[in-house]
Amino acid sequence: MSTTFTMRMEEGQKTLISEYAAAQGQSMADFMLEAALEIIEDATDLRDWEEAYAEYKADPVTYSHDEIMKEFGLR
Repeated sequence: MSTTFTMRMEEGQKTLISEYAAAQGQSMADFMLEAALEIIEDATDLRDWEEAYAEYKADPVTYSHDEIMKEFGLR
């Protein structure tokens, strides 16, 4: 199910976004949705990386590709 979302912006901003979206072959709505979802994905990826890096810093043990393959019986 889709819904409608209204956004206020300056006319110049609307023109800029609309023209850019058109140049990319997208509607303004599709462009804005895609941009918002990419920002959320980037923020989520960064959060996940920061958590993984904190775990690594707490216990900096690493394994080689060969060690992992042997561990799971793939070699």
